[in-house]
Amino acid sequence: MSHILKFFPLLINIDSEILKNHFHSQIITSASLSVDAINLRIEELLEKVQDGFTLNDIENLLCFILFIRFIILSLRYNLKTSFYITCIGLVAGYLWYKHLIDLISMYQSVLLQLPFVNKLGIDVVQLRSLNQGILATDLNLQENVNWYNPGQILYYAFKDGVRNTDAEAGLQYYIDPISMFISNLQEPIKSPSSLIYYKIYNEIIPKIFNICSKFWSQLSGVAAYAIITRIGKRYCPYLIRWHWTLLIILGMIEQIFIYFIYRAYYFQTFILIPQIKAYTNNTDSSLAFQLVILNAIIAVVVLTHISFIIFGLMNAIQGQYFYVPFLVKNTELHIGKRPINSIYSGGATPWQDPKEKNKSTKLWYNWITRILQRVFKKLKKQFRN
Repeated sequence: MSHILKFFPLLINIDSEILKNHFHSQIITSASLSVDAINLRIEELLEKVQDGFTLNDIENLLCFILFIRFIILSLRYNLKTSFYITCIGLVAGYLWYKHLIDLISMYQSVLLQLPFVNKLGIDVVQLRSLNQGILATDLNLQENVNWYNPGQILYYAFKDGVRNTDAEAGLQYYIDPISMFISNLQEPIKSPSSLIYYKIYNEIIPKIFNICSKFWSQLSGVAAYAIITRIGKRYCPYLIRWHWTLLIILGMIEQIFIYFIYRAYYFQTFILIPQIKAYTNNTDSSLAFQLVILNAIIAVVVLTHISFIIFGLMNAIQGQYFYVPFLVKNTELHIGKRPINSIYSGGATPWQDPKEKNKSTKLWYNWITRILQRVFKKLKKQFRN
């Protein structure tokens, strides 16, 4: 009986009309499912935009761009060349991403009050609390410091190397050559020498160390830039040198806008709002108007500034360049023009070409704009014909 049932489908009369209706229903069902899936993705995207984007969203987008770029470059060249070019773009993008986090931390109090970007402020608050926790943990570890802090490893190695602890009394004393020399002196030379010795060891050396630490924290970035991009420019790709130099020049200019926002926010929080609250019954219309205008100015400046940094971040990740008057000119005065024959130098720089026209209008010249230019040219030809 079971063998007879296996031949039962062969007894069904299947003609062309049945096959046509079957495949037509399958196509309609798959099309409806795909449309429903697209609509669902669009609704999720709109909800994400309305809720605001986070640093995690930016990181996911950057990883997606890097992955797609790696695949495209591997098809065009090979895996090794694609990996090198993608890593160069990753390093250049990291410079912009680090600058973006620093900028968001500066605008933290403003971002928490703005829609669509308030989650960025929340992320920065969480990052700051996490960094403070890591710093407190490192301070508690002391000589048991983690391996990824080489500066603290050297500090505690030197500190423990010149100091010894008495096992019985628990007292600590220095065993460096100067301390041993002072301890072996005879009176009456030992007393005044000991005063000078303790003055140097307990006051002067710690102050010098703190000054050097603060000095290094301020100039470590500039020192790294000078060593990597100026001294070692032979080994540093042009894309990294270009974006790094542009960021340093930009950091000098954007301080104007940052301190302007600080002053505007201070004026809004501690002067305008208390004056408006003082009018319990009748609010002064001029104060309310000033508050509205100031809110608009703060929002426009902050969002424009952050958008520009994200714009530079996207260009750096894609290995591209963009033209901004004054900034790009000064950048290229320091590092020179892009080497045209190198595949590791990134995208095109048409403003460096003396034969190119309309140099200042090409704010974002890369493969996207080249495709759009070709499409527009074809459309113009069709309309003319």
